[in-house]
Amino acid sequence: MNQFVKLATAAAFTVSLSTAAFATTWEMPTPYPDATFHTVNIKEFASDVDKATGGKLKINVHSAGSLFKHKQIKNAVRGGQAPIGEFFMGLLANENPVYAMDTLPFLASDYPSAEKLWKVTRPTIDKAMAAQGLMVLFSVPWPPQGIYAKKEIKTATDMKGLKFRAYNASTTRLAELAGAVPTQIEVADLPQAFATGRVDAMITSPSTGVSTKAWDFLSYFHHTQAWIPKNVVVVNKAAFMALDDATREAVKKAAMAAEKRGWEMSKAETDSKIAIMKENGIKIITPSPELLASLKAIGATMSAEWAKKAGAEGADLLAAYKK
Repeated sequence: MNQFVKLATAAAFTVSLSTAAFATTWEMPTPYPDATFHTVNIKEFASDVDKATGGKLKINVHSAGSLFKHKQIKNAVRGGQAPIGEFFMGLLANENPVYAMDTLPFLASDYPSAEKLWKVTRPTIDKAMAAQGLMVLFSVPWPPQGIYAKKEIKTATDMKGLKFRAYNASTTRLAELAGAVPTQIEVADLPQAFATGRVDAMITSPSTGVSTKAWDFLSYFHHTQAWIPKNVVVVNKAAFMALDDATREAVKKAAMAAEKRGWEMSKAETDSKIAIMKENGIKIITPSPELLASLKAIGATMSAEWAKKAGAEGADLLAAYKK
C-alpha cells in the first residue's frame, strides 16, 4: 500500500469515527402499519433527515404501535422515553377541545377547508403543545371519513344498537347520538374485533379500510366525507434543542417537505383506496340525502357542544375559520 493510499484510508477512518462519535439516533413510535401512507411519508421524512444531516441524526421508525401503543405515544414523547412520535390529534380531545376541532362532522369536509382549519388552529395547538414541552413538526390529514358496516345504512337511525368502533371522544359522541354503542378498538385489532362480533361498524378513512383488508369482515362503505382529521408529528423540545443549529434546521426543512408531501399523498389516497375496496367486493355507497341530513344534524349538535366546551377561545377559532 503506497503512502497516498495509507493517508486516504486513515483520513476516511478518522471521518467515520468522528461521524459515529457525534451521531444521534432517535427512536420514533408510530401507530400505523408500514403500508399506511402516513408511515410511508414518515419513513421518507426520516430518510430526508439522514441525508440532510450526513447521518448526524438518524430516526428509526417503529410502526404499528411496536414501540409504544397509540395512546401512549404522546406521553412517551413528553416524558422523554422517545424523542419524537406520531399520533392522531383527536385522541387529545379531553386535554383541549381544539385538538378535536377537525373531527367535528361536516365542519371541514374537503381539503381546502381542512387546510384553512389547520392554519387557523395551528397557533393554538403549538401553544398547547409547548406548555407540555412538545413542539409540532408537521401534520398530515387522513382522507375524508366514511362509514363502514356489515349492512347498508340509509339513515343515522339504522346505526341504533350497532357496536360502533370509536377511537376518540368525537367518534364516541357521534355513536352515542346515533344510538350506537361506542367501542374502543385499535386499528391493528379491527379484523379480529369484526370477526368476533365485538364491533359492527366504524367511521374511518379509505386508507384504514384497505390496510386492514376490510372486505374480509364487512360489506359496505358509505362515502360520507364527514370530516378530514389529522395526525401530528411532535418532538420533545428538549431533545430538539439539544441538536446543533444546522441539524435543527435540517429537521425543520424535512418536516415542511413531509407536510406538503403528506397532504398530496392524502388527496391521492381516496380514489385509489376506494377503487381497491370496490375491486375486493365492498359495495361503495353514495349516501342518500336522508343519511346525510341525519348525520349533519348530529354534526350540528356536536359543533354546538364543542363550542360550549371550548369557550371564548373556541368561539374565536370558529369565527376565524368561518371568515
